Amino acid sequence: MKPRDHLDQPDDTVMNGTTERRPRRGGGWLLALGALALLTTGLAFGVQGYYSRNRELAAVAEQARNFIPQVRVAAVRPSDDIVQVSLPATTTAYDVADIFARASGYIETREVDIGDKVKKGQLLAKIAVPELDDEILQAQATLGQLKAALQQAQANLDLAKVTWQRDKPLVDQGWITKQQGTIDVQSLKAQEAAVGVAQANVNAQQDQLRVLDQQQAYQQVVAPFDGVITQRNVDIGSLVQADTTNSTFLFAIMQGDVIRAQVFVPQDQAFGLTPGVKAVLQVPEIPGRTFPGTVTRIADALAPGTRTLLTEIDIPNPDGVLTPGTYCTVELQIPRKTPSFSVSADAIIFNADGLQVAVVEDGIAHIRKISVARDLGKEVEVRDGVKKGDLVILNPPVELAEGSKVQISPAAVGTP
Repeated sequence: MKPRDHLDQPDDTVMNGTTERRPRRGGGWLLALGALALLTTGLAFGVQGYYSRNRELAAVAEQARNFIPQVRVAAVRPSDDIVQVSLPATTTAYDVADIFARASGYIETREVDIGDKVKKGQLLAKIAVPELDDEILQAQATLGQLKAALQQAQANLDLAKVTWQRDKPLVDQGWITKQQGTIDVQSLKAQEAAVGVAQANVNAQQDQLRVLDQQQAYQQVVAPFDGVITQRNVDIGSLVQADTTNSTFLFAIMQGDVIRAQVFVPQDQAFGLTPGVKAVLQVPEIPGRTFPGTVTRIADALAPGTRTLLTEIDIPNPDGVLTPGTYCTVELQIPRKTPSFSVSADAIIFNADGLQVAVVEDGIAHIRKISVARDLGKEVEVRDGVKKGDLVILNPPVELAEGSKVQISPAAVGTP
């Protein structure tokens, strides 16, 4: 092939029957310049956005530093002088007596049964003891004999006195021998001794007769106090025994016009509890009715195992609605011995430092550690850390710290 002149050479070259177009050098530089311009513009926009975002972040940080949050607060108030404590209790009878036989024999009559209301001294049953009646008749006859013997001894004594009074002047004058005088004196002393023996026999027999009369009185089984018969263990004709070790159980009687309630008061509530403290008893099965009473007896010593104080409350029960053995609740009104303050439970902060509250003073939050005396649910009683009138923050923010500035929300001040 014959070479071509460079200037006259066309841009297209035919190779293997195809046409290849060669790039022009001037167009490549234009593309490079355009890409550089685009890159420069992008960098400019990026730098501008970066500085804009930094300014916004700085503004937000400054706003956060200067932001004073609004908080709700509640005023601390002293706890009431009376502590109302509600505890489970059990009712018992005021007086309960098991009546046993004091005379051996057969039940002749039975006047009462279970559930009967009786009065003091009312006849419950009569025990027939025929041999006791015979013993009493024999003892009465013996007493009569002894009294007759006493009269005889007294007559002999009187005779001895008269004889000595008559013989004494004659002995002194020598008309009667001194031996006779001695006999008269000794006879008088013997008769005095005989009267003493006879009188002692009479007294002993009278004592024996009183024992038999008392045993006869035991044949009449009577109620020791007003109450209700709760148990009966005998019927007419039953054989009963009366001895010191195996007397027959006859009846059980309960005094029901006054009911005792036994309650175990925990240690933290027992201080301040004394006889005379008012109480109110409620029974779940008797809704809508309360039974007022008074603390009458306390154990004066805590049970070592449970750290509780046994307390008894007397409840008037004139209509007999309350029965012994009933589960109930007792509300005690105990005078407070140690002062405390009521704080809303929403103000409590619990973390690694223990229990705390945040108190607002002059727009500054101060974190104070507290000790809780009682948890009452919506509020707690604290012993220290706060004082009357302090404003505690309700639901304090997590980021709240000592010295943080806060703003009290309008109309958000109240009592817990």
